[in-house]
Amino acid sequence: MKIDFEKCGGLVPAIIQDATTKNVLMLGYMNEEAYNKTIETQKVTFYSRSRQCLWTKGETSGNYLNLVSMAIDCDNDTLLVKVNPVGPTCHTGTDTCWGEKNDVNPLLFLTYIQDFIEKRHREMPEGSYTTSLFKDGINRMAQKVGEEALEAVIEATNGTNERLVYEGADMLYHLVVLLTSKGLRIEDLAKELQVRHDPNWQKH
Repeated sequence: MKIDFEKCGGLVPAIIQDATTKNVLMLGYMNEEAYNKTIETQKVTFYSRSRQCLWTKGETSGNYLNLVSMAIDCDNDTLLVKVNPVGPTCHTGTDTCWGEKNDVNPLLFLTYIQDFIEKRHREMPEGSYTTSLFKDGINRMAQKVGEEALEAVIEATNGTNERLVYEGADMLYHLVVLLTSKGLRIEDLAKELQVRHDPNWQKH
């Protein structure tokens, strides 16, 4: 990774992003020394333009930005720094420098579980329930989706919201397994819904 520090007088912007939530936490600046120290310590270090010195985020507050990865943009003059933050990022005490909450969107877990089920499909470890479903074949997987959908309907009409969520999660899990067996992903359903959201969409 070749960074063009000279283009902007020795400094490059560093966009700090939470590696888990994908939220942008802050913007700082690095010179080559700050960049090297970040790599060495695995804690994000900036160059302070006001104090004219290096500063490691969290060195006084304990709210470090633990490095996950760094990438350079197409012009080689801006860094995207993915981190695992410890505590709030902003000196004002907020999660981000824009006053936003750095909450995890639960929908991101669907991609994680999709990746996990794909890994099960590749490796087929013994003793895994997911492996057993793949071994049972398409008909059994499709049947399980139907069974779990029916249980969700029963809970919706005669049960509790808690049980509806429980059975709905079972249905969704088995649907992801079925999709994976067909070489599809849960994101394919999201894309289909996105297309249907277009006011010009016509059912086919």
